[in-house]
Amino acid sequence: MTQFRKKNKRSLLSICMSFIYRKILSNCGENVMFDSIVYLMRNPQNIKLDDGAYIKANSRICPCNEDAQITIGKNTTIGYNTIIFSSQEITIGDNCMIAPNVYIVDSDHGMNKDQLMNQQENITNKIIIGNDVWIAAGAVILKGTMIPDGCIVAANSVVKGQLEAYSIYGGAPARKIGDRQ
Repeated sequence: MTQFRKKNKRSLLSICMSFIYRKILSNCGENVMFDSIVYLMRNPQNIKLDDGAYIKANSRICPCNEDAQITIGKNTTIGYNTIIFSSQEITIGDNCMIAPNVYIVDSDHGMNKDQLMNQQENITNKIIIGNDVWIAAGAVILKGTMIPDGCIVAANSVVKGQLEAYSIYGGAPARKIGDRQ
């Protein structure tokens, strides 16, 4: 057990929230922790939280339609103020660290100049984040992204596309800047 998990015991509020969320989520595993205010929006029945997931305060997790799915793996931490909006599918693996203020979204809008922006089709493509991934503060993960096992994404990076396992990425747009040793 990491130092972080040893020092962050489940509060009475977290236990109560887990009890309530077990009734409405697709899956709410054992020892899931919630901070005081967590927003599980629109279609919470399409959210799966595996054992030991920790969702910190002011995070917003939203399957945006009845078919959208969000899965968060074992012992994964979702940082303060993180936004995860899915119109198709977002999967986050086990033992991941998602830092504060990360934005993960699997859709965007069409850009046809002959039509108003707010009337254009929502274009989706799933996001898959592997196991043992660290996404640092302020990163943006866009539709169609595959972050394989062991990757690190630097703070304030903008990520789209296929990354290499056990590599380090940074920048906007994100580029490979190193390998984990």
